[in-house]
Amino acid sequence: MKQLSLEVRACRVCSLVLPRGPRPIFQISEAARILIASQAPGSKAHESGIPFSDDSGDRLRQWTGLSKDVFYDSESVAILPMGLCYPGRQPGGGDAAPRRECAPLWRERLLEKMPNIRLTLLVGSYAQDHMLGRGKVSERVASFRSYLPTVFPLPHPSWRVRRWAAENPEFEADILPALRDAVVRALCEEK
Repeated sequence: MKQLSLEVRACRVCSLVLPRGPRPIFQISEAARILIASQAPGSKAHESGIPFSDDSGDRLRQWTGLSKDVFYDSESVAILPMGLCYPGRQPGGGDAAPRRECAPLWRERLLEKMPNIRLTLLVGSYAQDHMLGRGKVSERVASFRSYLPTVFPLPHPSWRVRRWAAENPEFEADILPALRDAVVRALCEEK
């Protein structure tokens, strides 16, 4: 695991196209019980080197009920985005899509090193499309029970989700309590 992590952190495949240069950001451990599969690090994560070190991370931790200590404990939670480096901005605003080269290069090799994952949170469309094929985030989130006990689809926790959550009151009323229960089960389940 250590050698592979060093290889990933040294990756420079996209160095000519990443506006801020490569800085692979992820959190893994052979002991991790929960995997957060997300889009790609944002600009604040790129600066800090810490995944979800922004408002979306605060929101995701609130959704899951995880404290910062547990969220950033790699023995409990792995964070492996589809793209490991900040991809830059789209011309019209918002972060660009994760680089397509990244997941095929590293994802399966890293996942093979984490045999204890009990629950995968698919955060946003890129992670969901990669794992489940093309589909609509809203429909997947609404039918989260059909993916349990091993997968839980979620919208991306950016500021834009507030409007969506207001239009989908079942998210806070039904889905988030079920998410918190699934997280507790995954962390406490016998190996």
